[in-house]
Amino acid sequence: MASELKNLSVFEGTEIPDAANMKFGIVWAEWNHEITHALMLGAYETLKKHGAKEESISVKTVPGAFELTLGAQYFAEFSNVDAIICIGCVIQGDTKHFDFICDAVAKGLTDLNIKHNLPVIFGVLTPNTLEQAKDRAGGKHGNKGDEAAVTAIKMLGLRNSFREGKGKIGF
Repeated sequence: MASELKNLSVFEGTEIPDAANMKFGIVWAEWNHEITHALMLGAYETLKKHGAKEESISVKTVPGAFELTLGAQYFAEFSNVDAIICIGCVIQGDTKHFDFICDAVAKGLTDLNIKHNLPVIFGVLTPNTLEQAKDRAGGKHGNKGDEAAVTAIKMLGLRNSFREGKGKIGF
């Protein structure tokens, strides 16, 4: 796995924009609460670290990962957020349930990105074991919630660069 080679809380590449004027929704699944709560807190704190104001971050829960898509759609339709961060954790089991849930959530969130023309970030862990999940929720591989928050900020920075006419070809 790529995350075994990388700390999810260390960011390389382009600069992270200031999030002071950005509004975020975080929808997180209560299933696997120990993991998802840690991921949500990581996302929340990372948004604040990069300038987002507490009053510009709205947090809602849904029962499980499958419900993240509808929770994100509610944010898109009934709030004034610029980006939505979806947090969940589906641990591989002995049945195909894992595959159905992961596929449905990934497709649903992808569709919402396009339908609403705003970043809907996939912050869903899909580990084989609880230990792997813990490693990615503040453990030895950092916190995937941090990564999801930075992704939201960077996507809004990209959007803003196009709006400001900085989306021309070149570096």
